[in-house]
Amino acid sequence: MPVTIRKAVEKDSEQLWSLMRALAIFEQYIEAFAITPEIVRERGFRKSPPDFYSIVADDRGTLAGMLVYYFLPFTAQNRPAIYLKELYIVEAYRGQKIGEQLMNALRMEAERHNCGQIKWTVAPWNEAGKKFYERLGARENKDWLSYEWDV
Repeated sequence: MPVTIRKAVEKDSEQLWSLMRALAIFEQYIEAFAITPEIVRERGFRKSPPDFYSIVADDRGTLAGMLVYYFLPFTAQNRPAIYLKELYIVEAYRGQKIGEQLMNALRMEAERHNCGQIKWTVAPWNEAGKKFYERLGARENKDWLSYEWDV
């Protein structure tokens, strides 16, 4: 039976947190991971507007994957954009086009909100991720460098 792609709801908070944690391990920032299930619940579902939104791949009550995003309301194009923060598929579900389904759902969300772009970053060592995004038709933006400033 195929997974169902849908927007996350509050009852997904525990599983969503678990997938976020798994991504932090995969991307090697688990030592800085400060999210809890309660933070997911409060900031993603009880706060209005929420700090983030999520689309999930649901396999009869078990989350097989997740995509976390938020809106950038103002851009130079005078249209909002979506920033894709996290995309993660449970290893046992990889190779089933779930990531593609989640990305297509995000594209539809962007179109519904008149967004001009979907933006994201990918770790330079994540060759599989880069190939996946390129296969979807995304292109690497070589015009800008990514910077961070810890405070």
